[in-house]
Amino acid sequence: ALETVFLSLTLCLFFLCVDTAPANAKIVHEGQACVVKDDNISERIYTIREGDHLVLKCLVKGHPLPQVRWTKTAGSASDKFQETSIYNETLIIEGIQRVQGGRYYCKADNGVGVAAIKSIRVDVQYLDKPVLTVHQTISDVRGSYYQEKTVFLRCTVNSNPPARFIWKRGTTPIEQSKDQGVDIYEPLYTQGETKVLKLKNLRLKDFANYTCQVSVRNVCEIPDSSVTFLLTIAPPALRLSVNESLVVDPGKDVTLSCEVTAGLPKPTVIWSRYLNPLPRNSLVRNGTLELRSVTSADSGFYNCTAANNVGNPAKRNVNLLVRSMGNLTFQITPDSNKDSENIQMGRDLKLSCHVDAQPQDKVNYMWYQNEVLIYNSDSLIVLHSDPDMAPGTSSLEIIDMKFRDQATYSCVANFPGSTVPELRVDVNITQNSVTPPILTVPEGGQVVSVREGGTTDLVCLVDGKPRPPVLWSRADKDLAMPTGEWAVETHDGRLHLTNVTRDLMGAYRCQTAPYNGLNIKPRQAQVQLNVQYAPVLDPVFQDVRSPNYQFVTLRCIIQKSNPPRIASVRWTRNGEPLTSLTPHPQENPQLKFKLDPSNNGTYKCHVSNGVGSSTCTFNISSRPYNAEFYFDTPNPICNLKGNNFSYNLQWTQSEPAATDRIIGYWVNVRNMNQMNLFSKQIDTKEPVKGSLMSYILTDLKIPLSYEIRLAPITTYSTGDYVSRTIKYTECKNLRRFHAGNHVCGFEDKHICGFSQDRGDNFDWTRQNHLTQNPKRSSNTGTEMDRSGTKEGCYMYIEASRPRVLGDTARLLSPLYNVTAARGPKGSGRLPYCISFFYHMKGKQIGTLDVWLRVKSIASVDTKVWSLIGNQGPDWNQANIIVNPSGPFQVVFQAIRGSGYEGDIAIDDVSVTKGKCKQENSVSNTGMYVTILL
Repeated sequence: ALETVFLSLTLCLFFLCVDTAPANAKIVHEGQACVVKDDNISERIYTIREGDHLVLKCLVKGHPLPQVRWTKTAGSASDKFQETSIYNETLIIEGIQRVQGGRYYCKADNGVGVAAIKSIRVDVQYLDKPVLTVHQTISDVRGSYYQEKTVFLRCTVNSNPPARFIWKRGTTPIEQSKDQGVDIYEPLYTQGETKVLKLKNLRLKDFANYTCQVSVRNVCEIPDSSVTFLLTIAPPALRLSVNESLVVDPGKDVTLSCEVTAGLPKPTVIWSRYLNPLPRNSLVRNGTLELRSVTSADSGFYNCTAANNVGNPAKRNVNLLVRSMGNLTFQITPDSNKDSENIQMGRDLKLSCHVDAQPQDKVNYMWYQNEVLIYNSDSLIVLHSDPDMAPGTSSLEIIDMKFRDQATYSCVANFPGSTVPELRVDVNITQNSVTPPILTVPEGGQVVSVREGGTTDLVCLVDGKPRPPVLWSRADKDLAMPTGEWAVETHDGRLHLTNVTRDLMGAYRCQTAPYNGLNIKPRQAQVQLNVQYAPVLDPVFQDVRSPNYQFVTLRCIIQKSNPPRIASVRWTRNGEPLTSLTPHPQENPQLKFKLDPSNNGTYKCHVSNGVGSSTCTFNISSRPYNAEFYFDTPNPICNLKGNNFSYNLQWTQSEPAATDRIIGYWVNVRNMNQMNLFSKQIDTKEPVKGSLMSYILTDLKIPLSYEIRLAPITTYSTGDYVSRTIKYTECKNLRRFHAGNHVCGFEDKHICGFSQDRGDNFDWTRQNHLTQNPKRSSNTGTEMDRSGTKEGCYMYIEASRPRVLGDTARLLSPLYNVTAARGPKGSGRLPYCISFFYHMKGKQIGTLDVWLRVKSIASVDTKVWSLIGNQGPDWNQANIIVNPSGPFQVVFQAIRGSGYEGDIAIDDVSVTKGKCKQENSVSNTGMYVTILL
């Protein structure tokens, strides 16, 4: 017994040693490498251009399968060690940046022995546009700029590898050894790479175009870059003909001149307007801007700029203000310290005056008492800018009011020396002439009713001296007025509303305005707007089918109504009033009767609330619902006989149990030349919902097309005809797909009833060798269909631009109607075999998925097959066994990989009943998957 145990342990340890192996790894590259080489320490160096896609794969061996982890060390001071590891065999970086260069490590560990670690150094190549700055030996640039001075042109660029610099004067390279007036050197302590061109004691020929050209010698196909600077004699200088702020009267012509006072070469002058384009009536000529007949809309900041590429451009600005004055308003403020609302002797009183003007600070206010200009005194104080009021408001304060202060006061606003007319407002101040306002709603006006679409007035009466305007707004602060404004001013207190809708129903607030009257607490009131409208009914229209001699109940539901009380309900049939049938007196009207062949028709329920009438319409019939053709069932078989063909017409019946029993169908056949061939009745078994029915049409002529019309028949009536067109090309295509070999090769433009999914990013494309782009890449995709013929078609996805990583294309099969839910002898659900060929050649291949979409109450999608990456240059076959629980579709989903070398193709698709037969496979790459749904 001990010997047996020892032998068992020995065998167990032996097999453990045999079945396990330590991890081994190596790194291979895909992506867009420029150069891949080995350095002197046997490490791979992967050179890539900035912005390209980095793809590294860690190929691992070992048992159990090792786990892969990618990490990285810093490639620059700003790129710290990668804290989050990537657990995936493939490392993908889209649009790699310079800071992402460095050493990448692939670590494979399966717990057996020492983990395998491989590294690869990623060198990101880039070349920025150079930056050129100009310096000189003196700081004063207002004199003869650059002349007889030493100038330094400093050119700086960031690049990898280090850039080579070439300085050019004009188009001629500058060689220091051949020109004693220049010096080219690299300064110390500069960030990035820098070359300085020193021009010593400028000569006449030194005033020219200088170009700094940088190059990394076409590494990674990175082109050269350059920057050019024009060294000239003098920078621009300007003088503006007007002040920085210019105020003019409307209607005047304005001329703004920018005089160039210095600059060599001669600067170019440009006029612009801040935030807005120049006015249409403007004219720019030789540095002068002319504006004709200016208006307030022409106000704004105008900019004059002169540039000649020497130093900074010269700029001058002018703020143009066109005078304008709008409404002049006033306020009367009783003694606010006493919280008074009346004018009283011995109390203070303030009169305020404000005008909407441009410019506001240039308005001049003058106050008059009985037409006599007021000067400041102990009892009358004029404030030209009242700090307690809105900016631009002038006030007159009357201190300790006496009887002598009762007078007519006038406020006059004007622009001194301007043609803009002055504005004036007069206020009569006596104890009897100024009284607080009273705001009232007329009797019966608290609630205003109006029919929808009508016109009405909301009224708030205001009394007082002087009488202020009335502001209207919605009581609900979140609702705007019908005009879209938040408040509407009315002088007589009447708010006029037209084309009133139910959305305007609600409370409206009226209140006295704080101007053109006493500046006191506003008076407020509310008016309720009641919008009356006809009843809103459901259903507006309903198609009702029922067997004869059964009771039918029609219900008309009143959803909304104003007024809510229903004034009348009236039922009609085919336009005639119903007298023999009595409606049920309910809040929601309903009608119940027994249906027979004599009372089919259109029933309407007319409901009125005294404001308007609405209608529920019911189409009542014992006629059967329509038949529904199945264009895409698995087996509409065509049989050919000489020049004739036959067609297996298939359909299902919509809601067969909703009406009288269906005893057959009328079939009408005519060719497209409008010649009726025959019309006959087909006797069938009573249809069941969802069951497939068929009838074989024979002796159809090639290549004619036919219109087939089909209508169900009951004992009492015939349903509506539905029609479809049968074409010989369609029949031929269906024959190839569904009969014999059950294969769809996508040879016909109808692609066997397949369709593109509208919810994806792009579409599958039908193609053959003859329709391929002659400039297509030879590193991806297929050149022939699965049969190897130039004429044969297939479906594929084009991975070139504008496609990007992750874009998805989905191709939907026809709907396969599962008529038998169980296999033979209760063996479970009936299996189906999905068979197809796929082609996935290219180093940037993405993913090909197959989904099963089962139709029931809600569609259920299940992935049944998936493959990712390059599968070589051959067509391979896949076979998938599924057991759907109902009608289903097959969905081919292709996901675009990291680059244009990622075309995916499919061909010779079949869906057949039963399990997949292994002998149908044409290669040993066939894949079998079974899934139960």
